[in-house]
Amino acid sequence: MTQQPSRTPLRFGVEEEFLVVDAATGVPAPRAAEVVEKAFATLGARVSGEITTLQLETRTDPCVGMAELAAQVGHARRVVAAAADAAGLRLLSAGSAPVAGPVPPPMTVGPRQTRGIETFRGLHDELAICALHVHVEMPDRDLAVAVSNHLRPHLPVLLTLTANSPYWDSRDTGYASWRTMTWPRWPVAGPPPRFDSAAHYDQVVDTLQQAGALVDRGTVFWDVRPSATHPTLEIRVADAALTADEAVLYAVLVRALVTHLSAVAGRGEPAPDVPEQLLRAAYWRAARDGLDGDGLDLATARLRPAGELARDLVALVEPQLLANGEHEHVVAGLDRLLDGGSGSRRQRAAAQRGGPAAVVDYVAEQTAGQR
Repeated sequence: MTQQPSRTPLRFGVEEEFLVVDAATGVPAPRAAEVVEKAFATLGARVSGEITTLQLETRTDPCVGMAELAAQVGHARRVVAAAADAAGLRLLSAGSAPVAGPVPPPMTVGPRQTRGIETFRGLHDELAICALHVHVEMPDRDLAVAVSNHLRPHLPVLLTLTANSPYWDSRDTGYASWRTMTWPRWPVAGPPPRFDSAAHYDQVVDTLQQAGALVDRGTVFWDVRPSATHPTLEIRVADAALTADEAVLYAVLVRALVTHLSAVAGRGEPAPDVPEQLLRAAYWRAARDGLDGDGLDLATARLRPAGELARDLVALVEPQLLANGEHEHVVAGLDRLLDGGSGSRRQRAAAQRGGPAAVVDYVAEQTAGQR
């Protein structure tokens, strides 16, 4: 497998999941369909419902440049936030709700959802969580699988940049990303295994489906996967980002990393053989502390400040960022994150000012782009 360096940036796009909450109480409200209906007039197919009636999703078109992506992400957030406000609701971009909602969460109705409930049962009780998914153009599925293998040791660092779910059941969990801690309970979730080829990937997925561990290929919830519906590699490790700027910063960094690793994999270099137990430990450290603690450097198996690991990642992909005119933006964005803290730290700061209500207010304002 050979891959020639491309002078044209890989196209990319994002999917953002949001919670809908009551404007007065901050409690997640099963009224996402009302918001989708209002926003659809402007966004069309770029907005849709989610698996629970507490959530909705927006998505961008495939984009070439950072400015194009930023414009679409910001516009979609403003539209859905305004639609929520008009319905007496608020829109929150957080991995989990600051105020507890109904358990189990009310599900959207359909045969696929019914099969999911029959298959996964009580796992749905913790499904009202939101993520940020980045799609990067990757029509060669063998290359996509090879890049997935190379991405595995970088996933904990990517997680720290968007850790934004400290609350669960109306309490502070002590974790920066509690959403990350809920996913390993699902049978096909978390960091992906290593695969020899696209055919090997398909064989494993087919076996999992025959074993009853999947409803369909859409319930492959690994944090990296070749998309089941698009010629892309989908990176799914991140919590929903607090602001549009953070979502774009993260997506730009992910595209640069995928571009870099595409060249590495295209040269036939083997992916690092990261022991599963170390990768799980690195995930746990990233989910617990986010950017505010030490992360596990999987190249050395030693703890290092998470901020240093994040800066190392930016340095690794500096040539790709420079080629796309994005390096200065990413460096400045990372500096802001390290100075002001990721979403989890800023949510906690809001709680210190005024409790759960202040957290809901803060997250809603940041989601809609209000300063």
